[in-house]
Amino acid sequence: MESPIILNYFTISVSCFCMLLLYASTLNLVFALKNCTFPAIFNFGDSNSDTGGLSAAFSPRTPPYGETFFHTPAGRYSDGRLIIDFMALSFGLPYLSAYLDSLGTNFKHGANFATAASTIMLPATIMPTVGGYSPFYLDAQYMEFVQFKIRSQIIRQKGGIYANLMPESEYFPKALYTFDIGHNDLGEGFSNMSIEAVNASVPDIVNNFSINVKRVYDLGGRSFRIHNIGPIGCLPYILTNFSTAERDNYGCAKPYNDVAQYFNYKLKEAIVQLRISLPLAAITHVDVYSAKYSLFREPNKYGFELPLVACCGYGGKYNYNTSVGCGGTITVNGSQIFVGSCARPSVRVIWDGAHYTEAANKFVFDQISTGTFSDPPIPLTMACHRL
Repeated sequence: MESPIILNYFTISVSCFCMLLLYASTLNLVFALKNCTFPAIFNFGDSNSDTGGLSAAFSPRTPPYGETFFHTPAGRYSDGRLIIDFMALSFGLPYLSAYLDSLGTNFKHGANFATAASTIMLPATIMPTVGGYSPFYLDAQYMEFVQFKIRSQIIRQKGGIYANLMPESEYFPKALYTFDIGHNDLGEGFSNMSIEAVNASVPDIVNNFSINVKRVYDLGGRSFRIHNIGPIGCLPYILTNFSTAERDNYGCAKPYNDVAQYFNYKLKEAIVQLRISLPLAAITHVDVYSAKYSLFREPNKYGFELPLVACCGYGGKYNYNTSVGCGGTITVNGSQIFVGSCARPSVRVIWDGAHYTEAANKFVFDQISTGTFSDPPIPLTMACHRL
């Protein structure tokens, strides 16, 4: 009879060998693939990828938003560019125009349906109510895309000066469809439910997400890039509002990150099923959580400092105040104080307590574009391929 130790060793060795063969096969296949050509990008999401939607619909951003790159507020919830901006640049495309921005807008190479404060599920409280969320939740963003696809082609057929501002019909099946949403579904839950109740709501949220991906597929979408959600427990607004929550080794609120990780686990499960249901789709799942969390785990390694402290904010341990936000004013001892940015946004991770700086967004984009954090592990430039 063979020794259990020998059998276990043999089993582990065979398993490792098979994994190495699989990894080598994947690498060879990736090297054999050609770069994708995406003539357009259509994005669905929240403030992490909003390039001006909520600003166009309700209240525009004010200084110091946009100060680093645009040198003026540009509808983004950052001091500069977002991950979606760097993505467009990498394909030689212009920055995505917000679908809701009707003034001087060019949609030739895609449209951005994301708006800040958006959720996957219909939110309980809707802006502009204080503390509410965007009415443009994911179902609404999908309906906007339906309208856009139909009406853009009507405009092209009519000709005239606006025709060239619309995508060509063949762009839609060749485009990249990106999704970055889900943070606010958890945030809304945290404001009025227990962590256990928020956890229990995750399967329904993820199911509604899958429904919308299928709808876009039914309209001809074939290349999908889906981001999971980031470490919400590391954001100053969570750390301030839930000050008694257990902290991890890096100062983040562990219970809230645990919920985010559970959401990401269910999202990954859903993507496996989507690949079965949508056989012609190339679906890339991107682990944005891990890329972002590295900024809180080892900030100095990547040239950042004070990762849990907002760059643009006022007061408290995390430079965040629920009563006054970035770009606002607060009265202290009879004097009006403008809430401006820190001296060096380029070395800071968090911009305003809930969103990332341009520097952090660029770092995350550089990490996730290589394929290191992707399933399948292919770079962004090959996101049209199914493995």
